[in-house]
Amino acid sequence: MSPTTGPRILLAGGGSAGHVSPLLATAAQITRRDSAAEVIVLGTPEGLETDLVPAAGYELVTIDKVPFPRRPDLAALRFPGRLGAAVRAVRSLLREREIDVVAGFGGYVCPPAYLAAASLRRPLVVHEANRRPGLANRLGARRAAAVLTAFDGSTLPGARRIGMPMREGIAHLDRAARREQAVRGFGLDPERPVLLATGGSLGALRLNTAVAEAAAEFTAAGAQILHVTGRGKAEGLTPRPGYRVVEYVPAMEDAYAAADLALTRSGAGTVSELTAVGLPAVLVPLPVGNGEQALNGRPVVAAGGALMVDDAELDAAYLREQVLPLLGDRDRLRSMAEAARAFGITDAAEVMADVVTGVARRA
Repeated sequence: MSPTTGPRILLAGGGSAGHVSPLLATAAQITRRDSAAEVIVLGTPEGLETDLVPAAGYELVTIDKVPFPRRPDLAALRFPGRLGAAVRAVRSLLREREIDVVAGFGGYVCPPAYLAAASLRRPLVVHEANRRPGLANRLGARRAAAVLTAFDGSTLPGARRIGMPMREGIAHLDRAARREQAVRGFGLDPERPVLLATGGSLGALRLNTAVAEAAAEFTAAGAQILHVTGRGKAEGLTPRPGYRVVEYVPAMEDAYAAADLALTRSGAGTVSELTAVGLPAVLVPLPVGNGEQALNGRPVVAAGGALMVDDAELDAAYLREQVLPLLGDRDRLRSMAEAARAFGITDAAEVMADVVTGVARRA
């Protein structure tokens, strides 16, 4: 890096909020720390990053998505050529923009970024969100200057847990101070407990169905529900006093501040946010993939900050018999909140930014 300019940094990641959100949180801390830093984001043309990255004020460069083949078919035959083209495109970007360091957050764009960085001997930093690492980060970790993770127990060589980079509004949320305003903002009563139910931005059919079926009994018992259904998933659900239905919440810190208990999936980002803000939860791992959602949530359950239920066992009866009594038990919720908060990490974005810029300065 030239002593007269700031670091030139390529942040690679995209496709899902689990990759884009920590990337943007890190970008914000990098530019906050060094206004001369040049941050470029590498993504795909069809991921969430196409909207979120420009909206956050960062330059987005896209390459075609090149998924690793799962079976010997036509796509597998085309894979080497497509991967080679993607690597060449990233290599050109690294040269033309004189990139000092590449930082990857996982996803389809990372293998070409990692291979291009290796070919030009550019230093690499890897952040892995899940306890069970994906193929891209297993590839990148082999030659990374730093391997950082959201959770302990990673199999990546030299991994160090720093937590999940997240927006300041969530990382440094004071739930107690903000609760009344947040509850009233959703049209609910601050004197009554609130269950936040959400399956994430895409929604979760079983969770949505169970919550809708149990809502009347929750409100009859004096409890309230803030039901975030996911985009396009609120159709057919009937709001009533004490049961607020929304498809999307622009600032999840408002939902976290309003809630006394959460019913959620256990994606790495969600688990990290819940523990950072100290919100007790009932976790419902997504029952597909390689089981990483269950792995993400188990340490928090073991610490006493959450419960976990299999997706197949989640229904209205479970909510009535297990979740409703918990929502009314203030002492237990307080104990769970303390345990969750003790597990959570709030400065991951700052640490990640420091590591990335430190590696850039040594380049």
